[in-house]
Amino acid sequence: MLDVVIIGAGVSGCAIARELSRERLQIAVLEKSTDVCEGTSKANSGIAHAGFDAKPGTLMARLNLKGSEMMEKLSKELDFPYKKNGSLVLCFDEKDMDKLEELKERGEKNGVREISILNQEELRKLEPEVGEGAVAALYAPTGAIICPFGLTIALAENAAVNGAEFHFGAEVTGIKKTENGYLVSTTKGGFETKTVINAAGVYADRIHNMVCYEEDRLTITPRKGEYQLFDKKVGNLVSHTLFQLPTVLGKGVLVTPTVHGNLLIGPTAEDIPDKDGTDTTAEGLSDIMQKASLSVKKIPAGAVITSFAGLRAHGDRGDFIIGEVKGAEGFFDVAGMESPGLTCAPAVGEYVAALVKDKLHPEKKEHFISTRKGIPSMALADESRKEKLIRQNPAYANVICRCEMVTEGEILDAIHRPLGATTTDGIKRRTRAGMGRCQAGFCLPKTIEILARELQVPVSEILKNEAGSSYLLPDEETEKGTDAGKGGCR
Repeated sequence: MLDVVIIGAGVSGCAIARELSRERLQIAVLEKSTDVCEGTSKANSGIAHAGFDAKPGTLMARLNLKGSEMMEKLSKELDFPYKKNGSLVLCFDEKDMDKLEELKERGEKNGVREISILNQEELRKLEPEVGEGAVAALYAPTGAIICPFGLTIALAENAAVNGAEFHFGAEVTGIKKTENGYLVSTTKGGFETKTVINAAGVYADRIHNMVCYEEDRLTITPRKGEYQLFDKKVGNLVSHTLFQLPTVLGKGVLVTPTVHGNLLIGPTAEDIPDKDGTDTTAEGLSDIMQKASLSVKKIPAGAVITSFAGLRAHGDRGDFIIGEVKGAEGFFDVAGMESPGLTCAPAVGEYVAALVKDKLHPEKKEHFISTRKGIPSMALADESRKEKLIRQNPAYANVICRCEMVTEGEILDAIHRPLGATTTDGIKRRTRAGMGRCQAGFCLPKTIEILARELQVPVSEILKNEAGSSYLLPDEETEKGTDAGKGGCR
């Protein structure tokens, strides 16, 4: 009998798992995909929001501020990229200055520190390339940028090191109340548990509706956001994150540097019925390019290296939906975690862990491991660090991804560390191999070979991400014998 089952290995689920792993609890995290961070958490703006946008008094506002305040310390503990670059909300019409003032007042009520309104001259001193139409801006210096998958993977690895078990390919098919808790049925078998935490992202309504009263059914609408990512050669076009005055659909199109040196614009905001609808469209990409051009002069359209779309889990209750479900004792929702859900994740972990601890009254562990070291980056290392890594393992001298200067040593680390990568997307998110200008055009075949060799499987079994996403068909010659993967990629 488990103490806790967490459904969903996105940033919220992994943050909760890490917090609960401080206690003497048997924890299982169930994820229908092949890795952590395969849903909403992998495709978003990567912003640690200062907290001025959420409605005062809401759970969203409270957790946003706390999560923002926790993020820098957490980045040092768990070794993931974080940069406090500050946020600017642009106003393009003098008639809208009252809205900017309202946003400032909202931020102050939420407890955001140091926010101010800049006039046009002050704004252009901070951002010389800001659009000609910008007349003023709200400045929040505590706004920051992070790596969303870096955060999620770090939380998950630390939770795993502290005893949380992760089960991938375990899609939940049913939940049944039992005398002592719940039986959670999945495609990987059943899990008996005292409590359940529903952190299933855009699928949280389906999980909730398995246990709730009819009148308490939940609806989560996938809200699609399309983005464009630019080459690092234009990554310094802006230094702050530039927002536009928000609308009912969200914070609008932003222009921001990323922690890895790229430039990012987006997202759109389109409510769709498909919970897996992450396709991009010509219309959507054209729309964000046009709107981003209001914020920044001369957006370099020719420097786009890729586009992508993510889905936000938009709830039907106007706030985050966190708490014990009525009529389902021991079943906790963590639903509707749309923006600023990424920022809130550390605070959500603490908040939900407290609810569960009040239910189970566990003993605290004597030896919780609070820190984690990420994969060393040869691209960022100084010469002495490079020499040391190569002496430890000559594979650090073998460059696999030329665009991002990722070596075989880094890929090996990504495969063999806790919750190691088993797919090429898993390698990409842990090392950035394939995220550069050529978008894996050169490094993908070698990455596949390394995965097959280290996992001791045929190359035809290596996936991009989900089942059915293999690159190669089985070949009798390359699949023979025990020397899997030696046949290479053709």
